[in-house]
Amino acid sequence: MKKTILILLCSLSLGTLYAQSNVTFNYSIGFPSGDLSDFTKQVSFRGATFDFRKMVNPNIGVGFSLGWNVFYEELASDTYTVDNVSLSGKQYRYSNHIPMMINPTYYLKRGETINPYVSLGIGTMYTRRNTDMNLYTVEQEAWNFLLQPEIGMQYMLSDMNAINLSGKFNYGFKAGNELTAAQSFFTLNIGFTFLSH
Repeated sequence: MKKTILILLCSLSLGTLYAQSNVTFNYSIGFPSGDLSDFTKQVSFRGATFDFRKMVNPNIGVGFSLGWNVFYEELASDTYTVDNVSLSGKQYRYSNHIPMMINPTYYLKRGETINPYVSLGIGTMYTRRNTDMNLYTVEQEAWNFLLQPEIGMQYMLSDMNAINLSGKFNYGFKAGNELTAAQSFFTLNIGFTFLSH
């Protein structure tokens, strides 16, 4: 499955490089907030994003974004109560987030060495939260409506390549029967952009 997704993304990237577009691969560092920070307070160094933007004029791009961030925390041995059940032992907490959205983007200084931009992603986010303890695991899932404002900049290395730096705030609205609370986190992203003209 992972190989199929990788081949699909690479094929899509290569095919779109010849059209007027930006294709960006980012490493993503996540900082939990809200309900997610109540579940795990640890910064996540497990994240990646793929962004594609087709330029509709020199300053406006429209495309899509796909990401994956994993938050993890290990809690000390203790007694934990969920609903009416109490269990003792170490707790391992995982929270996986896969945002998928369209993202219109405005580039402020297209053609210059430093090109800042702003974007607003609109779409959905799949969330799966696992709490593992001894032989037991509690799994909760949700599909959240997602808004993702982003500010960033491209540092042009050439006409075809740039270093990308951006900050995104992911806000997944309340949803689902299992995991009803809103899910939110901030990401700092650094990566490489391929441009075509």
